This record gives sequence, structure tokens and C-alpha cells, in this order.
Amino acid sequence: MQKDVWASGDAYEPYVGRWSRLVAKEFLPWLGIPAGRDWLDVGCGTGVLTQSILDAYAPRRIVGIDPSEGFLAFARQRVTDPRVSFQVAGAEALPVGDGDFDVVAAGLVINFVPDQPKATQEMCRAARRSGTVAAYVWDYASEMQMMRQFWDSAIALNPAARNLDEGVRFPLCRPGPLESLFKAAGLRDVSVREIDIPTVFRHFDDFWSPFLSGNAPAPGYCMSLPEADRAALRDRIKASLPFQGDGSIHLIARAWAVRGVK
Repeated sequence: MQKDVWASGDAYEPYVGRWSRLVAKEFLPWLGIPAGRDWLDVGCGTGVLTQSILDAYAPRRIVGIDPSEGFLAFARQRVTDPRVSFQVAGAEALPVGDGDFDVVAAGLVINFVPDQPKATQEMCRAARRSGTVAAYVWDYASEMQMMRQFWDSAIALNPAARNLDEGVRFPLCRPGPLESLFKAAGLRDVSVREIDIPTVFRHFDDFWSPFLSGNAPAPGYCMSLPEADRAALRDRIKASLPFQGDGSIHLIARAWAVRGVK
């Protein structure tokens, strides 16, 4: 099993950042949080969710937590609002007090945490009584289509790649396991919904180039291949994509979102 690499915000943005921003805009209204609240962004990465909260929800403050120094450096350069602070830490040991936040949210990260129940318990600990705890994850096994296109082709060429496929590695990324995780943490009124967003690529290079960054599981696998094998993977993916007449590629990306009340 190769180690997942999360180091470069510049690489993450064209790969997933541009799409995660669209998911955040659908996710936040569903929470129904009034203005003037304190938010904790767990696994804040490059600051996509943090910036979306600032743009539309008038928070009193936001604390962003992430273990990646590289991602936080990217976030600090782009999110300069004085209500925001960022700290290096993991989700399983949040450096915050008990009941410090009205809202604790984790975007596209909880599946990557080794001890998911512990991370969820920590999120609950950080939330105030009657506060909201929420998360969302990509539907890797089915309708996060850009990644399914990649892994289905990779596995067809090399069945051993199945062990690296996020759709296999992360059974949490389905509505049933997400709901169970939050209920097991003691949250009330737990609900789950799907969020579908369009992912339109201008041309094949717009689709393929982000996989050459080496950051995140699929790009990491891609760049681990010998050049000839990588070219074979590229050609197989290109042959499977639904090109439009203008050369663009229209896919969707589905995320599953979950929320509960402490």
C-alpha cells in the first residue's frame, strides 16, 4: 500500500479543489447555521470550506485544523480574514477545548483518518451542547466519476491496483456507514443526503494533467507507474471518456453528506 501524499495546495486545486468548492456551496445551506457562530473546520486542507463559510455565513470565527503544513501554507496565503486561524493537527486529537464551537465540520477528509470513530468523538467533544457536527465525503465507489474512470481503467490494466482504489479502501463513503458512524458517536437527529455537482473538463488534458501531480491516491499511483504503463493507462482512460462534440468531457461528482446534533 503506497502512502497517500497531501503536500501541495497548488497540485490539489486543479485535481479536486475546484470541485470541492462546488460541493461546499451545496453542503453549507443544508446545515442551516445562523450568522455569528463559531466554526471548526476539521481537515481544512487548502481552505476551500473555510472560504465558503466566510463568503456566505458571516461567522464570528473559524479555526481550521489540518496535519499538512503544505496545505495550510496554501490556505494562509489565500484566506487572510482576521476571523480565521489555522493550526497543524490531526482529527484524532483536536487542539481545542470541550464545547468551544457551534459548528464542527469536516470536508472530504474523515475517510482518510485512520481512527474514524475517534475523530468523530473528537468532533463531538469540540461542539457545544445542541451544536452541529457534520461531514461530507466523495462517493468513491460509484458516482465520483472522474475517479471511477481512473480506477476502473487502472484495475483493468493491473488488477493489483484494486487495493489502492478509494472505492475499495473507504467503505465509509456510503450513506449507511456514515449514518452509523455519527449515531455511534451519540449524535441526535442524524441525517444523510447526496450532493451531485457537474464536473466539466474543457478537454482531455484538463482531465488528465491533475493525475500527474503525484499528490493524493490516484495521482500517486499514476506517477508510480513506469512511463509505458502510464501511457497505456492514459490511452485507456481517454478511450472510455464521454467526449462532447467540442472536445469537452461532462461528468458528475457525487458526495455524501451527514449531519447530527450534539
